Amino acid sequence: MASSTLQLYTRAIRLRCPGCGGGPVFVSWLKMCPSCPSCGLRFDREPEGGYWVGSTTINLFTTEGVFAIAFVGALILTWPSPPWDLIVWGDMALMVVFPIFFFPFSKTLFIAVDLTFRPREPGDFEQPREPSRRPSSRRH
Repeated sequence: MASSTLQLYTRAIRLRCPGCGGGPVFVSWLKMCPSCPSCGLRFDREPEGGYWVGSTTINLFTTEGVFAIAFVGALILTWPSPPWDLIVWGDMALMVVFPIFFFPFSKTLFIAVDLTFRPREPGDFEQPREPSRRPSSRRH
């Protein structure tokens, strides 16, 4: 079943699988599952390597945009005598912290972009790795 473009990006922003909305798709803040635990969509759709350059680009451009907005905003709010040291150190801290904060979002957003322009194919799926829920075997 094809997902609408809006659904792909909404799911990605929620850090869910852009394809099906299942999840969680991250083991930790910086480590992504190899495939969706619900539908089995492989997140690295290009096994030869280089697939994640897109997410790195999204992270870089977003970080630069946030930096520009923060820098111009600080200048506008403090003009005519901006506190240059505070602006420089504040923006430097922002440039270190923001990419780490945005990292998982850039990964899922790139998968959504990729699914927008290159729809899912049968070879893009693995067997879902969601653990089965077995009834507990109680002895009476």
